[in-house]
Amino acid sequence: MDLSSLEGNVVREDRKRWDEKYREKESNLKREASTILKKYFRLLPKGRALDIAAGEGRNAIFLAERGFDVEAVDISKVALTRARKLAQARGVKIRTISADLDTYPILKEVFDLIIDFYFFDRRLFPRIKRGLKKGGMVVCETYLVDQKPCGLRDPVNPKYLLKPNELLRLFRDFRILFYREGVFREGGSRKAIASLIAEKT
Repeated sequence: MDLSSLEGNVVREDRKRWDEKYREKESNLKREASTILKKYFRLLPKGRALDIAAGEGRNAIFLAERGFDVEAVDISKVALTRARKLAQARGVKIRTISADLDTYPILKEVFDLIIDFYFFDRRLFPRIKRGLKKGGMVVCETYLVDQKPCGLRDPVNPKYLLKPNELLRLFRDFRILFYREGVFREGGSRKAIASLIAEKT
């Protein structure tokens, strides 16, 4: 088996796993957008937006309702089908792309905004930076290493957990407009997270 065939099998297995995960739960049409997105969206430059690991599209649809031109990327076709249906029900349009985010090629300097909620892959951040126009912004929120010792829910693999101040360091060449790090109550549960809004200068 060659390398490309092996990678293809990994992607198929990953997609199958996420499709099954979404099939196991009912679509929540009333699930709200992320807290920091709702609170600070007025800071964000209008235009072309990319939602990474968009899932069922709650954040993508929130932006579309406020005039953004949104592309939603996720590996799960089940999740993206639900996102399109929800967008239609809410009277907005989003473009959906089913892709493996480990290799998804973010176009260079075309996005005014890129959002990334709870998908953490250190290899992705250089692509996010390249994908933003000058003056474009990134909104990122994901789990900290504190998630595990606090006895909080998934993820448990330290590979997918931020180290203290790591998110700040990853965007040290950007202008930081908002940052928080710690254990917060979000969506009815306690989470150890870091949240950031930063501008490409």
